[in-house]
Amino acid sequence: MRGVTARLQIRNAMLRHRTVPAALATVAATAVAAALVGCSTGVDAARADARPAAVASPSMQPGTAPAAAPPRTPATVPAAKPTPTPTPTPTPAPGTSGRPTRTGVLSIPEIGLKSLRVVPYEGTTDDWPGTRIQDRGLAASPYGARGGAGPGQIGNYLVTAHRLSAGGPLRDLPSLDVGDPVYVTAGGTVYEYRITATRKTSFRSERSLAEQRAAVPGDPGARPTRAMITISTCATPEDNAAGNFWRDDRSNPEHRIDKIGVLVATRPASAA
Repeated sequence: MRGVTARLQIRNAMLRHRTVPAALATVAATAVAAALVGCSTGVDAARADARPAAVASPSMQPGTAPAAAPPRTPATVPAAKPTPTPTPTPTPAPGTSGRPTRTGVLSIPEIGLKSLRVVPYEGTTDDWPGTRIQDRGLAASPYGARGGAGPGQIGNYLVTAHRLSAGGPLRDLPSLDVGDPVYVTAGGTVYEYRITATRKTSFRSERSLAEQRAAVPGDPGARPTRAMITISTCATPEDNAAGNFWRDDRSNPEHRIDKIGVLVATRPASAA
């Protein structure tokens, strides 16, 4: 019995020794796991602390006024393109626009001329159409690119008529003096010109003809600023007396006598 009891005691002791290490091992494992869990929890907490706190939406915070919306940047409006300035149409020189002028009636009291009809035509002084008008005993007035202005218009109102033939309406034109009045009635208006100068034009000189027909008599290329008149007739007796019997293809002698005048007044024809 004693042997059996001794063996039982030894066995129980061995069992106690095995249980303690196992229990110690279990406790140790539990502690390690807890430590690991604690470390993991600490890291996560540290990470959470490192993250910025979330900004709560106004809708998530009752009683809090909504934050003002940030100002909008205005949209950039493209600059308006400048409106191109229209290129102005060149204004033709007075009396050279190609428009027909008005028919006039010429009166020069100092030489006894009354109511000489002045017929406008497109052309230039003393060309064939103008000569045919003069051959009818009338005065001719060219208009257009190679002509002149109309009655009362700014520029040179050109009037030509015969001195000897076709009744010689301008027979005494050379006797006009500076200051003598010349009247042209057209379109219900009387235009009063005053003689300011006498010129002589040569059919054999292009320069001389250009000066006669210029918008400013005697000054080709100058821009006119007032209404003027040139009354022209042939210098046949003067040329013949000088022994100059040259004639052009229309029987005109070389020289023309021109009386230049400027507009000084206008009035209604009913008041004449």
